[in-house]
Amino acid sequence: MGLRRMFVLNRQNDSTLMTTLQRVSLYGLGLLFIAAGVNHFINPDFYLEMMPPYLPWHFELVILSGVLEVVAGLGVFVVRFRKASGLFMILIMIGVFPANLHMALNPADFAEVPVWFLYFRLPLQGVLMWWAWVATRVDTNT
Repeated sequence: MGLRRMFVLNRQNDSTLMTTLQRVSLYGLGLLFIAAGVNHFINPDFYLEMMPPYLPWHFELVILSGVLEVVAGLGVFVVRFRKASGLFMILIMIGVFPANLHMALNPADFAEVPVWFLYFRLPLQGVLMWWAWVATRVDTNT
């Protein structure tokens, strides 16, 4: 498979099978993960604060999760890797769920975040997992 056929930007293969809404959903998902991953490098302290104390290597895990999120986000733009990237995104969200749970169970440690939002994030992970699954299962005929 040549590079030209591999990328989603090749409209010849992609545009006939993907609706505009599907494309926006897919691109939005990819950009969300890329932005979240890059933010791990720009603002690592934000992520370090939410690390549960029982996990080792806080800084290293923050950087690793940032790298993985960027890779997963980029992967949705490559037709060949799209489905694998969707599954990878779901695995990443499962992996970071303990940090979200830690925040919800310790709201006093995160006084700057409304308590309702700490709890809202828990089911939001499920919605994001569903989005990752559905958006990356679009048939592109490649």
